[in-house]
Amino acid sequence: MLNFNPDADQISAPDAASGTAGQQGASILIVDNEPGLRDDLRKALASRYALVEIATSIDSAEALRQRCHFDLFVVSMRLSGESGVVWQRKLRDAGVRSDVIFMTDYADLDTAVAALRAGASDLLVQPFRIEQMLASIKRCLDRREMMRENFLLRRRSVPPRTAEGLIGDSAVMQDLHRIVNRIAATASTVLVEGETGTGKELVARAIHKQSGRKGAFVAVNCGSISSELLESELFGHTRGAFTGAHAAREGLFGYANNGTIFLDEIGELPLPLQANLLRVLEEKRVRPVGSDREVEVSCRVIAATNVPLAEQVQQAAFREDLYYRLNVLRIVVPPLRDRLEDIPALAHYFAETLASEIGVAPVPFGHNDFVHMQDYDWPGNVRELKNVIERSLLLGRLPGDCCHGGTGVPAGRGGSQDGGGFPLGWTLSEVEKQHMLRVLDSVGGNKSEAARRLGISRKTLDRKLQAWAHGGTD
Repeated sequence: MLNFNPDADQISAPDAASGTAGQQGASILIVDNEPGLRDDLRKALASRYALVEIATSIDSAEALRQRCHFDLFVVSMRLSGESGVVWQRKLRDAGVRSDVIFMTDYADLDTAVAALRAGASDLLVQPFRIEQMLASIKRCLDRREMMRENFLLRRRSVPPRTAEGLIGDSAVMQDLHRIVNRIAATASTVLVEGETGTGKELVARAIHKQSGRKGAFVAVNCGSISSELLESELFGHTRGAFTGAHAAREGLFGYANNGTIFLDEIGELPLPLQANLLRVLEEKRVRPVGSDREVEVSCRVIAATNVPLAEQVQQAAFREDLYYRLNVLRIVVPPLRDRLEDIPALAHYFAETLASEIGVAPVPFGHNDFVHMQDYDWPGNVRELKNVIERSLLLGRLPGDCCHGGTGVPAGRGGSQDGGGFPLGWTLSEVEKQHMLRVLDSVGGNKSEAARRLGISRKTLDRKLQAWAHGGTD
């Protein structure tokens, strides 16, 4: 055990390390004016965490904080000059969300209440054992990781289905894989361009996954957040910075610290915020709304746009200096029409994952189905293909019937087609199924009207649709 007692001659630390592998990358600032306790605490923590710094006063602690990000502060309550409690209140008002553990050699109710009201994460009474300090630090870091994960999960409408998600062996996709592999480990800013639905976010996620960065991947759609709230979302805000800001909050750049922030639809960023973003990229610091101080951040920035930024620069809709700052590494994601040979792999992937998600039987693909899909331009790109596969699973029909809005005749699985009818190789049950689905399509999905036109009851139609959805033939 390690007993922090000023009269002790020797201190020994336990062998067990504290925290998870992810927590070992944490940064801690110890603020204490007692050399013995301060140095012994630093020695005990230095082998467990990536960065452990010491300060003898609040002024020196604040100077260190201005230069470096700290996940946790361990602060003595007996400092001369400004107290740690007052400093903690100032940090919270400035939007700094790092945890604080207070140390004191006396414990009374007033002390505890003052510490908790200031936002302390824990209060340790001296002398204490190293196990107590390590457990307190671990609780703080665990809570911090959980808050980050919960925040990101709330923002993410649909989690990624694969780590990289870049599917396809076409020549253009092989080039894309090579580029991603080459630049992933760098810290350079990346600009991803491509049409809507090509998978620009998947490219960004692949870069982050292969970069080895320990922080989170944070995706932001700059066009979906109002311009009034976007600055606060990105950079955070202090308490009282605007109406409704009842508490200080860390921005998305803070949540992406040591990770990657993906700025989708970057061309939608208002011009005033473009100037702020340029400063962040150059100085690696953000200023929360309502604060007069900046906070250091370390995250990679990947921006994406479906409209070439060079065109927006010419139209004076995008800052030229920001464009050149973002365009360090440029990746153009190819449209699906330029890699039609990837359609079979993509279709199989979507069919397998979507069938499991929505609980229906997968639709079997034939050669003609892929020929039919490859004979289409796919203006909505991979996103449109995914929707087609999902619609085919829900309706129980082959995807070839969905490529042109669900009104075409399904691609055959052998045999010839006589006139405008169904393929001669189909069974009577297959003809019945496709005819009923086409009638249902023609009335916009109105089951009662479809049943009337088919000359059957609504109950019979419901029974057949349910059977087809589960892979049966009724």
